[in-house]
Parts: sequence; C-alpha cells; structure tokens
Amino acid sequence: MAERIFNVDCKLSYTLLDDTHFLFLVHALDGMDQEVIDESLRITPSLKHEVHTDAALCHRTLRVKAPAGPLTLRYRASVRLRRPPPDTQAFEVAIEALPHDVLSYLMPTRYCESDRLASAAGKLFGDVPAGYARVQAVSDWIREQVEYRTGSTNTTTTACDVFLQRAGVCRDFAHLGVALCRSLNIPARMAVGYARFDSPPPDFHAVFEAFVGRRWELFDPTGMTDPQDLVRIAVGRDAGDVAFATLFGPVRTRLIRPEVEQVRARRARRAAGPAGHS
Repeated sequence: MAERIFNVDCKLSYTLLDDTHFLFLVHALDGMDQEVIDESLRITPSLKHEVHTDAALCHRTLRVKAPAGPLTLRYRASVRLRRPPPDTQAFEVAIEALPHDVLSYLMPTRYCESDRLASAAGKLFGDVPAGYARVQAVSDWIREQVEYRTGSTNTTTTACDVFLQRAGVCRDFAHLGVALCRSLNIPARMAVGYARFDSPPPDFHAVFEAFVGRRWELFDPTGMTDPQDLVRIAVGRDAGDVAFATLFGPVRTRLIRPEVEQVRARRARRAAGPAGHS
C-alpha cells in the first residue's frame, strides 16, 4: 500500500456586505484512507466558530458568523495518505449484496439524474465488461467527449445538462460520471478535495468514486490529476452535499487559493495546532 504525505495551504478571502453565516468544508478528512498529521486554522478577524464532525463520514463542517467587512480564512495541514492501488480486476457487487450504507448512492439526485440517463448509459456501456473496466470506460468517455471549459456551467447545471452540451468543469465531469454509473446500477458518489494540477489555477477539485470490488475506487474524468493523490475533504451524493463554502448573506469573493504539494515524510510541516482553534 502506497504511503504519501501532502501539505495543504488553503486561503480564502471575502468582503461581507452584511452579517453572514458561513458553512465551510475545508478541513482535510481525517479517516478512510488518510490521516491528518497536523493542522491549523486562522480566521481574521478572530471570530467565534464551531467545527462539527459527521459521525458516519468524518467530514468536518466549519461554522462561522461574521459581521460586515473583510474576512480571511487560512487552513494548513499535513496529511498522510495510505491508499491501496486501484483494483483493476474489481467486480460489480450485486444489489442484494451491497452494504446498506451504500444503497443511497444508487439513487438519482438533484445534480445526477441517473434515471434520465439510463437509456444512454445502456447503449454506451452495456456491452463493456462489468466491474472496474466499465467504470473506467465511463471515465474515459467523459474525458474524450466533454470539453473542460471554465465558465461554461453554473451552480444549477446538472449531469443531463453536461451530457447534452458536452462542456463543463471538474464538478460537472464528476456529476456525469456519478450519474452514468448509477444508471448502470453501480453505486457512485462525488469526492472533493485538494489536488495538484498545472492548469487552471489552484482550486478545489472534484472527482467521483464508484463502489466496485466491495470498496470505493477513485476516478478523475478530467484527466487533470492522479485521483490516487487527492487529499479528500468530503464525499457525498452530489455537489449539494460537498460545497466547500455555503453562504447565507451578501458576499464578494476576493481570493480562493487552495494549494497542495507532496513532500517527503521528514519534510512534513508541523502546523501550529489543531483545527477549530485559533
């Protein structure tokens, strides 16, 4: 099993036009196949805040209420990934044998209308050998058929929209991958996190996971990253579950810069303290 360490440095900056409540998903996930070694969180100005951990999936949601004016958040972490290599021979699990907590990832959701894509998915991938190979074929098809085009979609764009217009960004590619897999009765979900890629500029990245061989396997249909190196923040049914920032108030975004780098174990940064305290 490969072990790698990554340093994360995430900076977010806003101008608030009125009192605003934020829900942030920026903390690296501490669980599954990764471990947070050290982390720190700094909010400027210093504000009362709360970090809530989801008991099932280990997501950590940061809640902050801030007054009008500037707001800056900086999250830093060193994270160890212990991720097995992909099992390219993995089989598809029969529905009756799926774990109960996986069943929800078969269902259509707001952004992943798998029921509407069932006919297309069957025609495109019905003859592909079942298992990891079929999911890889889905991912490859999206990479070949959908153009990565910044600004081509918005927060209401769904998998069906992307299937028709053949353009989108990483979250759209992931939504389409999730929807097509679910159309084939393969449980699938979105995974978001920190990833290193050359272009476009640093941003949060979205990929998808499929449940084959009785475990979750990562796929990046954009082809921009090695999904094995994704530092997960959260997983969910679609983007509605895993937005990095949910805002309740009038806000102008000034900076979004989530950066990540792989380091040797001896170079892993010793951050200032545990997240949730500043």
